[in-house]
Amino acid sequence: MNNKRIIAAILIGTALAAGAIVWSTRSGHDDHADEAGHTENDSHGHTAQAPANAAEVAAAAKQDDHDDHDDDHGKEGGDQIAFSAEQIRSAGVVVADAALSEMASTLALPGEIRFDADRTAHVVPRAAGVVQTVSVRLGQQVSRGQLLASISSAAVSELRSEAQAAQQRLVLARENHARERALWDERISAEQDLQQARSALREAEIGAANATQKLNALGAGPQGGGSLQIRAPFDGVVVEKHIALGEMVREDTAVLTIADLRSVWAEIDIPASALDTVRVGAAVTVKASALTSSASGKIAYVAALLGEQTRTAKAHAVLANPGGAWRPGMFVTVDVASGAPRQVLAVPEDAIHTLEQRNVVFVATESGFKAQPVRTGRSQGGRTEIVDGLQPGQRYAAVNAFMIKAEMGKSSAEHAH
Repeated sequence: MNNKRIIAAILIGTALAAGAIVWSTRSGHDDHADEAGHTENDSHGHTAQAPANAAEVAAAAKQDDHDDHDDDHGKEGGDQIAFSAEQIRSAGVVVADAALSEMASTLALPGEIRFDADRTAHVVPRAAGVVQTVSVRLGQQVSRGQLLASISSAAVSELRSEAQAAQQRLVLARENHARERALWDERISAEQDLQQARSALREAEIGAANATQKLNALGAGPQGGGSLQIRAPFDGVVVEKHIALGEMVREDTAVLTIADLRSVWAEIDIPASALDTVRVGAAVTVKASALTSSASGKIAYVAALLGEQTRTAKAHAVLANPGGAWRPGMFVTVDVASGAPRQVLAVPEDAIHTLEQRNVVFVATESGFKAQPVRTGRSQGGRTEIVDGLQPGQRYAAVNAFMIKAEMGKSSAEHAH
């Protein structure tokens, strides 16, 4: 009994000791885990925050640097470019002083290039018939007298037959007159017979001449049967063609239009308020947006009446067109001299360029050039009036200014990159 109690006490004591050891071990592990977790949280929290702050600082620094660079570029001037004296020489840029020049007072009117009506022909057959041949094509250059087409015409055939009969009657009348003349000279026939022969001869001559004139009026000769040839009235270009093989044409059909384009008309509409200014003989300068060149001429005609609908008067100036650059149908601006010349600030047209949808002139600075916005006025003789933005005496790029614009564009592209 006592032994059992002793054994039980030993077992209980052992169990209590083991429980105390286990409790102590778990408590220490939890404390260590708490301490480690605290340290890890602090460490991870600090590490996560540091990279985030570093990225923000780097981005902010980069943005500040970019902003500073943009500010510096703006201070240099997005419209300015450094250009050394050596660059100016190598680029062929010529710097000049802005100065006044004489420019005539003008009135700008809209106009249109037209055929010169004095050198335009609407070719008609002059006799009805069927087209046999067509010898030209649209746009072809032709010479005076050149064969354009031929038609078969019954009317021409009849006229040629009539002309031949008239010629035969004329031959017989001449023979009869000669015989009667000889008989009268020999006192064989009466003078009355000679007079009748003379009268018949005159009638035959008139009939033959009349038949020939009818053929000449149609442009047809005495030979050729019923064929009628259509020929060019002068040197020019075939600008319209309304004829084809086998086609039946009337005598008044305009089958071809020939125009001499070595001269054209600049036709303008003059408002009633400008009729006192635009007069015959006034000098004009014609310009077209489609062409870089201009042409000079004089007003050749001003209509005496106003249009009922437009309330404007028609006028035209004759322009020389040796190269054919001024094409009929082209819209133009006609500057009509309207007063005495006056002094204006003007620069060569090539000195004005477009930058960011603004007209600019490259003004010289200490380090290069600056794109100076300007407001332009009239252009005349290769020079353009500067209404605002440039002062007399300012130095600017007058020749090869496009080299400066190209260099400015190159610098902008490198900056954007």
